[in-house]
Amino acid sequence: MQRHIIYTPRAAKPPPTYSQAVRAGGLVFVSGTTPHDPLTGEIVGETIQEQTRQCMRNIRWILECAGSGLERIVSTTVVLADEDDAAGMNEEWLRWFPSAPPARQGAKLPIRVPGLKVSIAAIAEA
Repeated sequence: MQRHIIYTPRAAKPPPTYSQAVRAGGLVFVSGTTPHDPLTGEIVGETIQEQTRQCMRNIRWILECAGSGLERIVSTTVVLADEDDAAGMNEEWLRWFPSAPPARQGAKLPIRVPGLKVSIAAIAEA
């Protein structure tokens, strides 16, 4: 099976320890994506809704670069810094997936990054 590393400057740049995404076996595996602005590198937004929105924008650009799209997402993992933000994250989530949402699991962010409220990973059909 061949692997193709996916990178687009339209989404936040990942750290050097992992790729934005990998396309393999008919799927696109998007790494945990944070709400960083691709131009400034700064976290976008102070609310969970704003940060979720920026994560989804970054994921959209990564998937489009890989030849996929948000409508092809089959599974996601949402990692929150504070479990009290779940309701606000769900509020924004429903704007992106108003019907037939992907499978999803949640977790708590294992480290504290100042200002970071959410990271989202996704698996989509290629």
